Amino acid sequence: MNNAIYLALDFPTWEVTDQFLEDNQLHGVPVKVGMELFFREGPAIIEKLKANNHPIFLDLKLHDIPTTVMRAMKNLAALEVDIVNVHALGGSEMIKHAKEGLLSGSPKRKTKLIAVTILTSHDKETMNNQLLISGELKDSAVHLADIAEQSGADGVVCSVHEAGSIKEKCGSSFLTVTPGIRLANSSIDDQKRVATPKFARENNADILVIGRSITKAENPYQAYRQAIEEWENGAK
Repeated sequence: MNNAIYLALDFPTWEVTDQFLEDNQLHGVPVKVGMELFFREGPAIIEKLKANNHPIFLDLKLHDIPTTVMRAMKNLAALEVDIVNVHALGGSEMIKHAKEGLLSGSPKRKTKLIAVTILTSHDKETMNNQLLISGELKDSAVHLADIAEQSGADGVVCSVHEAGSIKEKCGSSFLTVTPGIRLANSSIDDQKRVATPKFARENNADILVIGRSITKAENPYQAYRQAIEEWENGAK
């Protein structure tokens, strides 16, 4: 098992998820649970995955007023997953309250809090013209990461393309969790800022999130092994 690679479980139900993991011998691999699966199955999905020894990144991207996020995070803390997240665009006070809720809700205090910078489905044009955030995308991602770090977050979700600059600003121990990962022979789908595992490793990513390159592959187990190979040794 490689704890740097989290498999995105973008499936509609636990039954489909469990079948996929069993059929492809992906027992105990680190996984990301997003809104689709969590909103269908609730906390029970986390307990089932933990029972099968899967490290878990719970990807709900909380973004609300500080008090609401704090109370929600206190409830999520009881699930004792490995990683949870909020949107950095919620601002410093929201991130601080999220961390407060996380610490107060879990006696073991092992869950990492990370903050989403700019979604990897966005590009500079979207950011400038639709979100009305001016400037370069990398500058905005680094700025949001700096706010997150100063507010108590353990890391950020960012594109691989911003990971190195974020490390320079926030320090080597500040986690960079990078979605938008595609194997060397995969399509980019609806992502804008993508990268291979090899490129991610070379550009200071700590954790990769990989979904469709594995889940839609003809042989998902082989694709997962390929991801590890590309991460550790580069594409062949």
